[in-house]
Amino acid sequence: MNILVIQNRMGIGDMVIFLPFIEAIAKKYKTPITLLIKESSKAREYTKNLQFIKKIIYLKRDSKDDLHNGLSGFFKLKNEIKNNLFDTVFIFNSSLRYRLICKIAGIKKIYQYPLFEKKEQHIIKAAQNLLNKINLNVESNPQIKIDESTIKLAAQKLSISKNKINILLGIGGSGPTKRIPANKFKKFIDLAIKDYDCTFYLATGKNEEEQLILKSILSSYKEICISLDENSISEILPIIKNCKISICNDSSFSHLSAALNIPTIVLMSDTPLLYGNYSPNMFPIIPDGMKTVSHNSRGKENIDPEKIYKKFKSIIS
Repeated sequence: MNILVIQNRMGIGDMVIFLPFIEAIAKKYKTPITLLIKESSKAREYTKNLQFIKKIIYLKRDSKDDLHNGLSGFFKLKNEIKNNLFDTVFIFNSSLRYRLICKIAGIKKIYQYPLFEKKEQHIIKAAQNLLNKINLNVESNPQIKIDESTIKLAAQKLSISKNKINILLGIGGSGPTKRIPANKFKKFIDLAIKDYDCTFYLATGKNEEEQLILKSILSSYKEICISLDENSISEILPIIKNCKISICNDSSFSHLSAALNIPTIVLMSDTPLLYGNYSPNMFPIIPDGMKTVSHNSRGKENIDPEKIYKKFKSIIS
């Protein structure tokens, strides 16, 4: 049996969320699957040790000149899928385009979300409903695996001490409303180092604002903060695995950290709460004065560092 899974959301976190569903499909049919996903998901960097994935094909549709965009891209993707001789496909979206491509490519069994129902689609419930069609009940608790030797090597390279409280700070975010200000992280650091011997590992993106937040924190805590700015995701994963806890904005690193079984405090300022509480390893903090969060909550200025510290203390004690 040759199975294709299509997942066309852009984010790393989105891809991590879908991992349990992909694994469930592979286990049911007793065969590893092929993924068609966007390159922005960077899936090859964190799925290499997942045996239920045998191949990744990157979907290139981000701009009008990309390989799989437009009418010519439709047929190029059709040919690529046809050449792989898939007999079953699971399409984790409501797009007619992908259904037509798969049908024309000759795939006999097509499982997909209901067409034209993208608006306000619950990322986890929609996937669960799709797999209910093949009698699978899947809970969302993604797991990423890393070789123990890789974890030890990372500890040696960075001289990571087991005698300290090693903390990942995921200070980046895909949009400005997700990026908690530097002063909030600084206040948390001040609280933590009063009671604990800590080292902080700072992970972020290359956006100008993200870099300013990084520089602000580093300038104040040079001796206890280590930037991971020059490391790839595959290099950062074993570093995270050496940490006792992670404190992250709603970003790729909150999802990756939780999937590595690291307790992860997720600072939720402007996205639906489900992105910060779907895993048992996640502990969301929402802005003061709010009962929940969603798109356009815009609450980053009301994230309380003392609440972060209180949650941090309860987890590590």
